[in-house]
Order: sequence, then C-alpha cells, then structure tokens
Amino acid sequence: MEAIHRNIYDTLLSWQASPSRKPLILRGARQVGKSHALTNFGKQNFAACHMLNFQENPELGSLFDGPLSPKSLIESIEILLDCSIDLQNDLVIFDEIQDCPRALTSLKYFCEKMPELAICCAGSLLGVVHSKEPFPVGKATFVDLYPLSFEEFLGAIGETRLLAYLQKVEPQTRIPEAIHNNLLGLIKEYFIVGGLPEVVDIYRQQRSHRREAFEQVRKLQLDLLDAYVRDFAKYADNIRSGRILAVFSAIPAQLARENKKFIASKAMPGGRYSNLQSAIDWLEGAGLIIKVPITNSGELPFSAFTKENRFKLYFFDTGLLGALAQLSPAALYMESELFSTFKGAFCENFVAQELRQIDGKTLYCWMSNTAEIEFMVEREGQVLPIEVKSGKSGKLKSLNVFAQKYGSPYRTRISACNFKIDQQSAMHNYPLYLSGRFPL
Repeated sequence: MEAIHRNIYDTLLSWQASPSRKPLILRGARQVGKSHALTNFGKQNFAACHMLNFQENPELGSLFDGPLSPKSLIESIEILLDCSIDLQNDLVIFDEIQDCPRALTSLKYFCEKMPELAICCAGSLLGVVHSKEPFPVGKATFVDLYPLSFEEFLGAIGETRLLAYLQKVEPQTRIPEAIHNNLLGLIKEYFIVGGLPEVVDIYRQQRSHRREAFEQVRKLQLDLLDAYVRDFAKYADNIRSGRILAVFSAIPAQLARENKKFIASKAMPGGRYSNLQSAIDWLEGAGLIIKVPITNSGELPFSAFTKENRFKLYFFDTGLLGALAQLSPAALYMESELFSTFKGAFCENFVAQELRQIDGKTLYCWMSNTAEIEFMVEREGQVLPIEVKSGKSGKLKSLNVFAQKYGSPYRTRISACNFKIDQQSAMHNYPLYLSGRFPL
C-alpha cells in the first residue's frame, strides 16, 4: 500500500526529539494504520528500522519467555533477525504486540535500563487493553491514532489544492459557493469510504470509476466487520462476546432514532444497562465506539452532571457505520429519500469523529426537557455548544436556549451551510468539512 500521510507524524517527530523519551505505544482500533504509520516514520527518520511482528512470526514471542533484560533481548533479536541494532540511531518496532503480552511488560525495563534505544509499539486495542500481563505504568508514552480525518482523506485521494485551501481558512474567510459545494460532495465520499487506510487506498486507486470503487470499498468494509466480530470471540468470553456483538450491531438502529440516547432494551431483548455495561466499556476501550455522556447542565466540569446510564454511542468510522447499517453507497452518494432519516446520524457521527481527533477529549451532549445540544466542548474554561444539522435549514431553538441559560460566548452550528462567523450576533456557522478545525 502506498504511504498515506498522517498528521500524527508531527507527534512522532516530537517524541523522537524528546530528551526524556520513553518507549511509545501507538494505540488505536484495528486497521487504523498503526503499523504503516510507524514503519513509514521509521524509514524516514532513523538510520534503520527493525520490525518484530508477533503475529506473522509467533516464534518471536519465545524471546520474552525468560528474564526481560534489555541487553539480552536485543542480542537475541539481532541473532533472530540477522542484523545489528544501533542503540543510538535505530528504531525498533514491536508490531501486533497484543500477541506477546510479555513484550509489553518489557517496556518498563527498556525505559529504565536502555533509554537511548527508540522503541515504538503498535497493536490492536482489543488485545493491548485487555492483557493480563503487568502494564508498564509510567514507563511508556501513549499516542492515539484514529481513522483518517477528512483533511487526511483529501490528501490521500489527491485533492491537495482543496486541502491547502482549507488549512488556510481563517475566521474572516468567505468560501466561494462553488468551492463550498465541491467540498460538500467530497464529504459524501468520505461518509461512504470512511477513514480506514486500506479502504481509502482501494478507493483512491479506482476513484475515476466511482460506482465500481464504491462496490470494492463496501466489500472490504464488510470483510473488516467480520474480522472485528471474530476478534470479539478471541478476546472475550462467550457470554460477554455475545453482548459485545449485540451492542456493536445495534448502533445504526440506535442512531436512526430521533432521540439517540442509548437504550439497552433496544440492543438486546430484555437488556438492561447493568448487563451491557461491561460490553460497552470493552468496545470503548478497544476504540470501536465513541461514547458521549449526556448531561443536564452546561456547567463545568461536565462529568459532575452525568449519569452512567445516560449516553449516546457513535461508531469510530463512518464508512463502517454505513456497511454495518447495510446502506448502499448509492443511497448515500445520491442522497436518496430513503436515506433522509439516517442522514442526521451520519452527520453527527462524522462531527464526533472530527472533534475527537482534535485533542482526544471526551465529548458531551446536553439534554433538558425537549431541548438537545449534540456536543459540548470546553476550551480554555469556556463552554462551547455545538448543534449539528444535516441540511442547510433548521431552527436553532435548543442552541439559543442553552446560550441564554449558560452565557455561552457564542453559538455554533455545523451543517451544510457555508462558513460564516458573525461576531455581532455571536453565531458561528461551520460547514461539515470544517468540523476538524473547530474552533477557528
């Protein structure tokens, strides 16, 4: 697969240059591109890059069966890989580390006894999060990798001029309507394809034949969903794996409801939150869902006004959401009337993905009687309410109620409308494609 540029490279460069560098663990759901990101980074920035893939070569795990002395481990790795490792200038990558929990434990000793060696790890959160081995608490740097953002997607499919244009948008920018409409069309493509690198790579290769490209994309997405389901059985017991699958499969139907609050009984007949809590926590820990707690207050801290059984669940990738919902790409791309009910769910899911990429913080939703604000974020001590609309019209009653009650510095609507920041009315209109740039 041709290298796709990821914004995380800047973070990795900062880690490399840090005088107090610790082993790095790149966290993320399966198939978000962790291995490719680390390999490309290593090849570009180190004298040599040494990859240990514990899934492709299970015998590598035997190196960690005994004492975890870094010196002995490196000597054994050099023999097995038939190479020399320069401790000062090379990068060592432990890939699919969930298949060798002892390698995860060894990071503690590499941090303490061999800090000069740069070590990065990648692995499915399905295994890393639920490992029974001692975790190297305080001895590793954690970095999260998500599916490609919309801007990364633009770069990957060759829309570099539009990407450069978006990155220069400022509060006073007026986006020409032709460019605005072009970007809205690309949002629809992103809804279908999503941000998993392997899927994006297939799409960019065949994009000139749009219908065939969408068919190939959907086929791969269905294969990936099957792989996730197999992982449930691999990393969870039989009872919990059934509940995990029930929650996972129920997300499209939950999002299709007008009130998107998660209802346990809708996920499993007779289900209660107490029965499904472990499954939900498991999916969240694996990076496969975005959990958005619901509050009844706009005051800080948001977490003080939540209840553990009041939340919304979004999928970690819009492309897989469409595949899981069995929604045809044509319905999405052509905006069929059959899709109109679910369009709002896609827009909300997309905005949740984009906002989370900004700083990884928990997003919150506000509900009070009949009023609802899809997302609340805190920036420098200020509460910023965000209402999401799928089209260009729609009343902003909830947004106005919230702003008046809690004295928000400004209100934000993310929709299909063009970009406009009106300082006088304290109303900020963001088009969907600028969600990841909030707040400008």
